[in-house]
Amino acid sequence: MTEPAVDEPDASAKDGEIIIRVRNLTNAFGPQVVHDKLDLDVRRGEILGVVGGSGTGKSVLMRSIIGLQEPVSGEVDVFGQPMIGRGENDAKNVRRRWGVLFQGGALFSTLTVAENVQVPLREFYRRLDPQLLDEIAAYKVAMSGLPPEAGPKYPSELSGGMRKRAGLARALALDPDLLFLDEPTAGLDPIGAAAFDELIRSLTDTLGLTVFLITHDLDTLYAICDRVAVLADKRVIAIGTIPELLALDHEWIQEYFRGPRGRAAADAAERGGHAPEPVKQGA
Repeated sequence: MTEPAVDEPDASAKDGEIIIRVRNLTNAFGPQVVHDKLDLDVRRGEILGVVGGSGTGKSVLMRSIIGLQEPVSGEVDVFGQPMIGRGENDAKNVRRRWGVLFQGGALFSTLTVAENVQVPLREFYRRLDPQLLDEIAAYKVAMSGLPPEAGPKYPSELSGGMRKRAGLARALALDPDLLFLDEPTAGLDPIGAAAFDELIRSLTDTLGLTVFLITHDLDTLYAICDRVAVLADKRVIAIGTIPELLALDHEWIQEYFRGPRGRAAADAAERGGHAPEPVKQGA
């Protein structure tokens, strides 16, 4: 078995296959250094899971890629375009090719679900006919697995799982090539989390998406991620499939994937599900 690269970029992928390229990224908040010369490649068409312990900077890495966090130094290229130091207007052509689902959905509470979905459409396509906006929003709501009656509702009228799907509908509004998901199954029950995972896998395969997925959900990693990047020691210490990661002699990786929850997730994945079989009454 070939070991995944550790502290090295993906030398096996051709330039045209790399959607996100991060080189020597350093992030700091005052004296606290979060990332120190971090490297990462995300390949076209893959679902890349990003894991790491608390404080390793998973969300900071995502925010650096999408331009919400200004790094101390380093390079970030998305679709072959440099993102650091670009003006807002100059970066718009790249930004409209991705969608972002933040933790909790991050919906505007004073807007309906349909109006939330229309926000990026109004930002990038200001002359769209109102009727067309409504039709696109309804289509994206349906794509996210929500019923039509969810469109005119406000976020406060939705369950946690429905808010996640509404946030996903907004992330899909511009027909993106790249999707960023920050803890998309956090707070969901096992059935809801499994259904959300299946939706992401289906959308990725159908639409040809590339997905950057931050998660601590081991079931998600086993169920839908093509590769997993591990953040520790202020950088990406390893990246590869789960079997490749398990071949590495690293304490955190072994503890994470071979601990009780890791073993349960692996067993569930082998059975083709997210959770153990329910116990029958009287068994």
